[in-house]
Amino acid sequence: MALNLFDGTYSGRRVLVTGHTGFKGSWLVMWLRALGAHVAGLALDPDTDPSHWRLLGLNDVADHRVDLRDANGLAGVFDAHHPEIVFHLAAQPLVRRSYRAPTATFDTNVMGLVNLFQAVRHCDSVRVLVNATTDKVYADHANPDGYRENDPLGGHDPYSTSKACAELVSDCYRKSFFAAEGAGEFPVRVATARAGNVIGGGDWAEDRLVPDLVRAAAANSALMIRNPAAIRPWQHVLEPLSGYLRLGQLLWSDAGFEGPWNFGPDVTDEISVGALVAQLGTHWPALRTEPDRAWHPHEAKVLRLNCDKARQQLAWRPVWNLGRALDKTATWYRAYYEAGRIESERDLATYVEEARRIHLEWAA
Repeated sequence: MALNLFDGTYSGRRVLVTGHTGFKGSWLVMWLRALGAHVAGLALDPDTDPSHWRLLGLNDVADHRVDLRDANGLAGVFDAHHPEIVFHLAAQPLVRRSYRAPTATFDTNVMGLVNLFQAVRHCDSVRVLVNATTDKVYADHANPDGYRENDPLGGHDPYSTSKACAELVSDCYRKSFFAAEGAGEFPVRVATARAGNVIGGGDWAEDRLVPDLVRAAAANSALMIRNPAAIRPWQHVLEPLSGYLRLGQLLWSDAGFEGPWNFGPDVTDEISVGALVAQLGTHWPALRTEPDRAWHPHEAKVLRLNCDKARQQLAWRPVWNLGRALDKTATWYRAYYEAGRIESERDLATYVEEARRIHLEWAA
């Protein structure tokens, strides 16, 4: 599948994706390969079996297993590939794991990012860096219009706090080392991307709602559901990835797109955990749940993103509503478990076709 999208920005370009063996990273690498990019990946081994990365079988991607905390290993990957564009997705991404391992979470998500920026500083080929953080970087406060990019940063749990720190580190390096006045002829353009909760086929991570549901269904058991009233900005994994790629495209040609960006669904697709489970069950009746009344660590009751900035300045908006995203997600897992099929490339092709149908600029 060869795709001419994003004004051809990625065709023939050297692109490094950190966290490529993870759920979101593996989908991004697949898309970049379809765009004709020369892709290298830097990550730890997949921590699940099955693994979307392994199932994709992208054997032509340079696959480096390096920990972000290994500064010399990071520098070696940059020396080997001289990337022009970097998408940074590697992280310790789980809230509850961050309670169990706070030191490792901060080491990876903060000092690992510092190591990455230091490697970029000494690699004169890099022109664009998109750092994917999270919607959880915002200080917890009620805002009916959703969090905007200029709202205060904060965090209750170690994961959220580490990602808020990552936003500050990104801003610091952008201003201190990569700004045009101090970076020579070719400064590095840096942006951060704050995405809502992603769903889609190929996610088997621990302690995430949809993967937990899928595992329970495969085992013919019920999943214990905590915080069914918590509201989250659910979206298919291809939605924020289209935002990252659009952001990278525009950064390549214009420094005016640096800084933070939200990527989330329409307000109508910000629904509760319980409502999501009920809707997903209409696509896959084998999914069963029970209430979990045990004590659990703090989680925000409502997470809502305001994405007006991306819609107005990037001409980005979602392609699939939540119903469509749930349908594609359930169909992916059923195809895998019932027929051994991997639907990822087909889902990407359908997504691009529907983006063209609604005349999104990146798909023109």
